[in-house]
Amino acid sequence: MTDHAPALRTKLRDRSAVVGVVGLGYVGLPLVGAMIDAGFHVLGFDIDARKVELVNACRDFIAHLGDEYVSNLVASGRLEATADFTRLPEADAILICVPTPLGKHREPDLRYVEQTTDAIAASLRPGQLVVLESTTYPTTPREVMQPRLDATGLTCGTDYFLAYSPEREDPGRKDRSTAGIPKVVGGIDATSGELARDLYAAAVREVVLVDSAELAAASKLLENIYRAVNIAMVNELKVVFDAMGIDIWKVIEASKTKPFGFQAFYPGPGLGGHCIPIDPYYLTWKARGVGMNTRFIELAGEVNRSMPEYVIGKLAHALNEQGKPVRGSKVLVLGLAYKPNVDDTRESPSFELIKRLRALGADVSYNDPHISEMPAKRDYDLAMSSVELTPAVLASQDCVLVSTDHDAYDWRFIVEHSPLIVDTRGVCRAFADGRGTIVDA
Repeated sequence: MTDHAPALRTKLRDRSAVVGVVGLGYVGLPLVGAMIDAGFHVLGFDIDARKVELVNACRDFIAHLGDEYVSNLVASGRLEATADFTRLPEADAILICVPTPLGKHREPDLRYVEQTTDAIAASLRPGQLVVLESTTYPTTPREVMQPRLDATGLTCGTDYFLAYSPEREDPGRKDRSTAGIPKVVGGIDATSGELARDLYAAAVREVVLVDSAELAAASKLLENIYRAVNIAMVNELKVVFDAMGIDIWKVIEASKTKPFGFQAFYPGPGLGGHCIPIDPYYLTWKARGVGMNTRFIELAGEVNRSMPEYVIGKLAHALNEQGKPVRGSKVLVLGLAYKPNVDDTRESPSFELIKRLRALGADVSYNDPHISEMPAKRDYDLAMSSVELTPAVLASQDCVLVSTDHDAYDWRFIVEHSPLIVDTRGVCRAFADGRGTIVDA
């Protein structure tokens, strides 16, 4: 039986391998850039034909990557985007960067991983490396992907190779690039892990090879659950301290002065992004399958999911103090993205806030300097456009709700022209000398 590892290892090390990246979104497109910078030829796959057309036409569609990001990739002569998955055999390494959302009952929805794996299996050839980057529960590569690939008659570890390497993208972050963030890699077997290490070592400054694909996946879950639990804690403290008349923002600033044993987390209107609101539930679901409860993680999820309701309650009370009901009041939501300075709306709490305000009869509008049209989502199809942020627009509102603290916002200007501000991010407090009433939420 032929061992195809040596030939693939040579291709990876001399950069003659063709790298296929499946999913040209917030994870896949930066990964494409890192692989091209390393000297690989890249085939970018996506089921969205429009996205493929944008790439091949050198048109940028992810704002925080920069205006010429895609055109520079195409100009390298080493990128081709395609929606034709029959071209998968052209790739020596296939990196899967597809969504892993939750279902209605917060159960894992692996349809995109499964569909991609089936597409790979349909034309899998000896000498190919397959790496999953999408966040999931630890046994997904071994339990979900390997049986589909093994059904081709090829053997993992000698004919083809399977590994897991969790993405660590942080959209909008300027001090870290894909190539500069350490990459954790684990294989289904030792050879698969070593080949994945060789691939990423060509493009990423530091690669951390761990004992298995399961360990690599578990490390990503720990990273995100760590943040989810600590954000839940500070969100809960915000509510408790508010009832005591204590300013949570001043508490955090005081605690930050300790040079050890403390890391600052900040409250907000809820959790957003693809990772932190979703990934913990992949582990809780899998844990139930082995007879274990994850009460701590699930409690954190309950706290974070309750924050939009808390914010709406604070807003309703603030309007009531001015003799106004929510019904019929004009409310402007500032920020649609889930975090500052990006156009990423995945799991953004702003959608839930707008939905709840509308349900209460408020006349709701939004402004986001990065998102001119509100995208439709599975649970939210609100069909709204960003309004211009002018003195007249601000003055005409009964309440301005700060949901995302973009750097583009001039908070003094906003405070000076808004009659009432409900601030979930603590950004307006420095301008309390303005004419507007500011309520922390």
